Amino acid sequence: MDKLVYLDNNATTRVDERVLEEMMPYFKEEYANPSSMYSFAKKASDAIKEARVKIRDFVNARDEKEIIFTSCGSESANTAIRGVLNYNKNKKHIITTKVEHPCVLNLYQTLEKQGYRVDYIGVNSNGELNIDELENAIDEDTALVSVMWANNETGVIFPIKKISEIIKSKNKDTKFFVDSVQVAGKIPIDVQENGIDLLGISGHKFHAPKGVGALYVNSKTMITPLIIGGHQERGKRAGTENTPYIVGIGKAAELAQDSLKYEMTEVKRLRDKLESNIVKKIYNARINTGVAERVPNTTNIGFEYIEGELILLHLSDMGICASSGSACTSGSLEPSHVLRAMNVPFTAIHGSIRWSLSRFTTEEEIDYVIDKLPEIIEKVTSISPYQKELQALKNLRQN
Repeated sequence: MDKLVYLDNNATTRVDERVLEEMMPYFKEEYANPSSMYSFAKKASDAIKEARVKIRDFVNARDEKEIIFTSCGSESANTAIRGVLNYNKNKKHIITTKVEHPCVLNLYQTLEKQGYRVDYIGVNSNGELNIDELENAIDEDTALVSVMWANNETGVIFPIKKISEIIKSKNKDTKFFVDSVQVAGKIPIDVQENGIDLLGISGHKFHAPKGVGALYVNSKTMITPLIIGGHQERGKRAGTENTPYIVGIGKAAELAQDSLKYEMTEVKRLRDKLESNIVKKIYNARINTGVAERVPNTTNIGFEYIEGELILLHLSDMGICASSGSACTSGSLEPSHVLRAMNVPFTAIHGSIRWSLSRFTTEEEIDYVIDKLPEIIEKVTSISPYQKELQALKNLRQN
């Protein structure tokens, strides 16, 4: 492929060269098991300690002992949710949202079959959480509230600090887990300021490799381990430590912290440029999130009366990578559960595309998409069976 414009960074990101460079010695020269007693293992052991401190600083935890390394965001979520519930077996009520990532939603649906009572909190047409509904759902039996910080499909940010305050005011024993996979490296994370008990991140969403994540567990929060075995991670997650990947996520967190200002200004500028030009040039385009606050790299745009899968195929022919939703569900022809929860009109829900940038996205790439997308949409629109509706929409938008 001669041209590649990668705008699917919410699915995964390229590994930063500086991250890879930091990892390499632990594949070759420093390959010892970090739990071993001999001096050869000390460098690997020290590298893990250093990475733990970097993640501590990245999320502003009090103590590096509150950081557990995992294999991914899904494991972090499962460890947090199952860990809290297995430790508090007498409480059977849990709360989440209708727009969570499948690693949370599917787990909660499994827990329902095991006798748990689950409330799924809705969102409005912009994707913003119904806070009153959440507050009313909390009762004396609520063991856990689980809310993502930003949605993976829309980028919409939920008011985590406000949610935490509501939880503690209603039931101080209820634990609060936050899936922060889509905000890590995009906006600041502060677990203390936001009153978070447990928080999960995934390395490959902010330029570390796939196969490594981390879980923050407040020192006052007790969990039962998901993986039972050896003494690693202070007994919270057994298994020989994946030293090079742990080093990688630590370095990626350090670089992400240094790049936050760029993410929140330059990446946002490029996102806004892409978004505004699409809506300006393409009459059947709509921003699905309206004016909701979002992470700076993400936009979700619906193209009315046409199929998103067909748009993606034409984009791919032009070397442009985007997505119709979560990477975990994009193989499905079913409409996005997130957009359904938002009541996105049927005219746009099947034609919705997620565009997600990174700090490696260039102005030239954005200009290329702005140039090529109108002709793609025109081509797909020309074969739509909804020509009358499209003409009416065109007349409405142009007047």
